[in-house]
Amino acid sequence: MSMNLSELLGKSLVKKIEPDEKTASGLLCKAEEDVAAAEDNYKLGRLDWALAIAYNAMLSAGRALMAWKGYRAASEAHHLAVVQFCAAMMPADTCDLVTSFNRYRVRRHDVVYGEGDSVGEAEAKRAISRAKEFISKIREKCRKS
Repeated sequence: MSMNLSELLGKSLVKKIEPDEKTASGLLCKAEEDVAAAEDNYKLGRLDWALAIAYNAMLSAGRALMAWKGYRAASEAHHLAVVQFCAAMMPADTCDLVTSFNRYRVRRHDVVYGEGDSVGEAEAKRAISRAKEFISKIREKCRKS
């Protein structure tokens, strides 16, 4: 899964654009709104959607990092491109978070396109927790850049 930025650019998975702090900030706000929606769905027992929305929060946060740094996904597999960009740009101590991001990407696909009612309470709760942690790390990374 892991590619460096040069490889992502070379394979046209990401495209260089002007850094856009406003878009990044908006995406981070959206990510936090999605986490709140995931928590609401969790409380209502809609565990599949809680996980799917928690993943969407991570996707928005990843897209925020891309915008902040001046990149955007450029391929049909844009969800995977965002994961791969995060893997290339995030510090080594966040590897497990990026791995979770990718796992929830696959699980979300399963939930939306096939395996309904397949998410348990623990998995949904963990997805929400990981999304919160991921958003926090992205905010931290954007502040340091």
